[in-house]
Amino acid sequence: MTTLSAAYRERLQAGDLKPDPAQEAGVAALARLEGELNALGEPSFGLSFFKRPKTLRGVYLWGPVGRGKSMLMDLFFAAAPVARKRRVHFQAFMAEIHGLVTEWRSGDAAARKARFGQTKGDDPIPPIAEHVAEQAKLLCFDELQVTDIADAMILGRLFEALFERGVVLVSTSNRAPDDLYKDGLNRQLFLPFIAMLKERLEVVRIAGPTDFRLDRLRSARVYFSPIDAEAEAGFDALWHDLLGGAEETGAVLEVLGRQIRLPHAAGGLLRASFVSLCGTALGPQDYLAIGGRFHTVFLEAVPILTPDKRDAARRFVTLIDTLYEAGARLVVLAAAEPDDIYPDGLGSFEFERTASRLHEMRSAAWLEKAEG
Repeated sequence: MTTLSAAYRERLQAGDLKPDPAQEAGVAALARLEGELNALGEPSFGLSFFKRPKTLRGVYLWGPVGRGKSMLMDLFFAAAPVARKRRVHFQAFMAEIHGLVTEWRSGDAAARKARFGQTKGDDPIPPIAEHVAEQAKLLCFDELQVTDIADAMILGRLFEALFERGVVLVSTSNRAPDDLYKDGLNRQLFLPFIAMLKERLEVVRIAGPTDFRLDRLRSARVYFSPIDAEAEAGFDALWHDLLGGAEETGAVLEVLGRQIRLPHAAGGLLRASFVSLCGTALGPQDYLAIGGRFHTVFLEAVPILTPDKRDAARRFVTLIDTLYEAGARLVVLAAAEPDDIYPDGLGSFEFERTASRLHEMRSAAWLEKAEG
């Protein structure tokens, strides 16, 4: 198995990465943890691991988008000598936790026994922590952020229980630990969780001068039209370039009790077809969830819309408005230029604003200001 440091050097030598002291600090922290995991000599963290007086210290990488945090975590995850490990977007993980809480509270003794292996007590946190720890001894979270009071109130007890069970945590975030849940309701109750993060994880800022995704987008087309072999190849090449070798892990968004499954996602990157986002019965709340979850959206196979496609046109307008307000970066593969996507039909006059926004979102000025 290739070590993290070796994999990082290979990318530097291949020219895929440029020397970056900030990234190298992250490599050093993750290589330290990799070495400590190797020293255990137990790929699945056997029983003797639990007898150790102190859990290994994880790593918290934070900084602006596009500095390579997720890339470093991907390299670490691939190299980590742990049999039971999991990489997951933080919001998806917390949605699972809330689902498990609901299962525990609504289940009878038999259901709890079947799902969690125990039935004791009324507190769902210990059995849920046990369940999570049995599945993964190394948890790698992408984009840890806390905006929901329900998450904020559960995190401290949940992670304390996970750490007690020897789970090791690695996470990326756009925020420093002290800025998590900033200005949130009852934030004082959240402060012990921040203190625990800083104690249990080595905090490393990854804030080099270069946003590598922005550099690549600046030098590339971000609106491909018409849909032909050349445009498809360019669209696909840019997607893989921005992935930077990361795998498409997919994403599941929970919206109003429903699940939106997005198979082509990695971190803050989403690739989806027009039909999957605008040809199905999605609404404003769904698009808000997408805009809040992904900083860069690749939208492919946008057709020329005829009058009988007014519902799809309306959803497309809502999607673009939402991504625009979210400050997202947008890459489009379309059958026509923005002004010609919906030339006739109910709402085609109002579509002129959408076309204008599509023009703006393909500009260098938009890429510079987009929050990404």
